[in-house]
Amino acid sequence: MELRYSNTHLDTIFALSTHPGKAGIAVIRISGSQAISVLRSMTPAKSSLPKPRHAVTRRLICPQTTEILDKGMVIWFPGPNSFTGEDSVEFHCHGGRAVVDGILKGIGNVGSQIRLAEPGEFARRAFENDKLDLTEVEGLADLLNAETEAQRRLALRQADGGLKKLYDSWRTELIKSMGLIEALIDFGEDENIEDDVYDNVVDKVKSLFKVIKEHMDDDRRGEILRDGIHVTIMGPPNAGKSSFLNFITKRQAAIVSSIPGTTRDVVEVSLDIGGYPILIGDTAGLRLSQDEIEMEGVRRAQDRIKSADINIAILPVTGFLNVNSAVEKTVTMSCNDTNSIDPIVVDAIRKNPKTMVLINKIDLKGSDDDSKNSSAKSSGEHRLWAISCQTGDGIAAFLQDFIKILKNRFETSLSSSTSITQYRHRKHLENCLQSLEAFLNLGVDDVVLGAEELRHAASDLGKITGRVDVEEVLDVVFREFCIGK
Repeated sequence: MELRYSNTHLDTIFALSTHPGKAGIAVIRISGSQAISVLRSMTPAKSSLPKPRHAVTRRLICPQTTEILDKGMVIWFPGPNSFTGEDSVEFHCHGGRAVVDGILKGIGNVGSQIRLAEPGEFARRAFENDKLDLTEVEGLADLLNAETEAQRRLALRQADGGLKKLYDSWRTELIKSMGLIEALIDFGEDENIEDDVYDNVVDKVKSLFKVIKEHMDDDRRGEILRDGIHVTIMGPPNAGKSSFLNFITKRQAAIVSSIPGTTRDVVEVSLDIGGYPILIGDTAGLRLSQDEIEMEGVRRAQDRIKSADINIAILPVTGFLNVNSAVEKTVTMSCNDTNSIDPIVVDAIRKNPKTMVLINKIDLKGSDDDSKNSSAKSSGEHRLWAISCQTGDGIAAFLQDFIKILKNRFETSLSSSTSITQYRHRKHLENCLQSLEAFLNLGVDDVVLGAEELRHAASDLGKITGRVDVEEVLDVVFREFCIGK
């Protein structure tokens, strides 16, 4: 759906800014040139105008009948010192549906140029009035949608303007370099322009190219945290993959059966593990089969394994003499004896050396006694844990280690105010680097073309923050908001 903002600079907009439904408090926001008129119309005639940014108690009345609708608090934010940069008013009323509906209806009847806000229109006005740039707007949207502690921290840092400051500083450097190049083009032959001007610009562009490249060399950690860390559970049939998923989700998310090949498609569940957003998927058992449907499930499992951020392989201890044998054979990935795991599983683990391996069913008779107290084992490129999905032994220890692994991988992004969290940002940065590289490949004889490449580079940086025309992305950005924000 395309958002259309009619007469944006003329209309006064209003909306419920808290969640609809029964609640103790509801906040109704009004923004625009007639916000004060709404405030005067919705309060008794003898009421004085409240001091700016001071909460005062007022009776809220129907503008047509003067009937009392509620008694609440009123706050006036004169522009430009408000969220939108316009005159704004907030009514803090009781959250009953009838109360809220009555106040919204009353506001709508105050004047012809007072209308209900579109989704994201308050934030869009803040952007248009230079109260927020696009990166801050996106951070604000992510903050509203954050479901875990990690997502909240990441979004809050972006909403504070860290990316804006960084990208604006790079763009400023480029604009200065563009000015020097333009001077060479316009006055190089007629004026006393220093000979090393072009060389100085090249040095600055090389330095900026390196800094941007390092900024982008982040393994997409910010984007992964924002969207959720994709974890895939893989392994042979009947290894306990679905049982493991059910255990950590504390519900029957996947069907468990002794019949091999029960899971045919990916079963995905969203989890909050240690404050990190996890999208964990249970996949079909990896094995060669004559069943066409089962092999389609295996193919989908392999696709999911390739695209996952983290893979967890679950192997049954019953395929080995004991846990120690399982650990040894998993590390060497030998398939020479009949008790070894299926070659298709071995291949999947080998292709991703960071796969976490869980040896399951240590509760079964035949497992060595030490396995029940086994902790995480590190061996070469693989990390292994001994667990039982039946009794729960070892799973808590694995989850503790799993959280530590997530923290080691993602804490840098959470503590940084300049993590890339949007594909849009990355794409513009890639375009910027291409333009800078093209400039560096040109010589002083192609200074006119070089100036154009610098202009493209600066333009791409400007598109990230909204410094240049980005009309084509505005609808996409503001569509992420709910009505009232």
